[in-house]
Amino acid sequence: MTPTARAAIEQVFREHRGRAVAVLTRLLGDIDAAEEAVQDAFLIAVQRWPADGVPPSPPGWIVTTARNRAIDRLRREAGRADRHAQAALLRAPDEPREEGPVPDDRLRLLFTCCHPALGLPARVALTLRLLGGLTTAEVAAAFLVPEPTMAQRIVRAKAKIRDARIPYRVPTEAELPDRLPAVLAVVYLVFTEGHRSTSGDRLFRPDLCAEAIRLGRLLTELMPDEPEVTGLHALLLLTEARRPARTDADGGPVLLADQDRTRWDGALIAEGQELVRRCLRRNRPGPYQVQAAIAAVHSDAATAAETDWHQVLALYDQLMHLAPGPVVALHRAVAVAEVAGPAAGLELVEALDLRQYDVFHAVRADLLRRSGRREEAVRAYDAAIVAAGNAAERAFLRRRRDEFSATPRSEEA
Repeated sequence: MTPTARAAIEQVFREHRGRAVAVLTRLLGDIDAAEEAVQDAFLIAVQRWPADGVPPSPPGWIVTTARNRAIDRLRREAGRADRHAQAALLRAPDEPREEGPVPDDRLRLLFTCCHPALGLPARVALTLRLLGGLTTAEVAAAFLVPEPTMAQRIVRAKAKIRDARIPYRVPTEAELPDRLPAVLAVVYLVFTEGHRSTSGDRLFRPDLCAEAIRLGRLLTELMPDEPEVTGLHALLLLTEARRPARTDADGGPVLLADQDRTRWDGALIAEGQELVRRCLRRNRPGPYQVQAAIAAVHSDAATAAETDWHQVLALYDQLMHLAPGPVVALHRAVAVAEVAGPAAGLELVEALDLRQYDVFHAVRADLLRRSGRREEAVRAYDAAIVAAGNAAERAFLRRRRDEFSATPRSEEA
């Protein structure tokens, strides 16, 4: 296969697989059948594109080919119900008209997978796999669970949809709020995987960030009176605004304190801050709104030294009240370290049970370094390197460890 064809297939798979599955699910009414048809289409692309060339509209080609494969399969399984489904597929246009309260195929699939008959973790995991295009390993990393555990969870969720005959349909407007927590969690986790990839060679995946922001914007238009929707949208924009400054010339990570803030996207910051102000006026705080407020405080500081860490800590205190958990506690400990010193932050970190989380080891290593505990810091960097799934972050952590190891004790902070 030529490099051009391989790159095109990989890009379409990464950026458009979720949309193709959503379109085919709407046409077929069956998630497994839709996944299978889309997978068949990509296999055909692998065979044909190197010889025939990349088509003018690769995503449209995938959807059309997947639909044709589904029709072929229905013809082979020519029961009466299948013939009805085949007729519906033959009548369907390549680009289905979007209608109803959820005006987007991917958003419809998102709400469908977040059916209340499924447990919340299963809803989020299934949708991340189907719509976000994340691998099972990436979904497992998002939940901090082993990959086999996540694989079983996804299989059970799909079986539940099949056995309970949960229909693929647009939820009514009255049903939307009940499905909202899982929907917001999926959008947030898709963005998180894009913002900080748990695998691969690159620090981030812009395609996932863009898809999450697109869905967040659609949700804001769909549910303008839901402050948590607005809060999530603001959080994504304010976080994405920092992306131009997050990597160095070699693609390695640049820590927040070291970023060139003139490279932050001012338009995204302005839009995100306006959404935060809208949330504040409503005075119905929720976890995403508080996280957005924290991001807004960072975006207000022209330099790292000007960051209002007392305000950041106060917001983390509020977040711990609204959504307590070890990951939130870890980030709060970072704020404590900035306000009260690294030893105070380290004491909080040591009490957390997050040994499987690479960020835990990286934070611990930094606080040990700042506390002058050299040997422990080096071991913590080693643990962070082992736990990190991203090659760019592993290289960054090795460099930090090696630079620190080579620093004379008299020069340590």
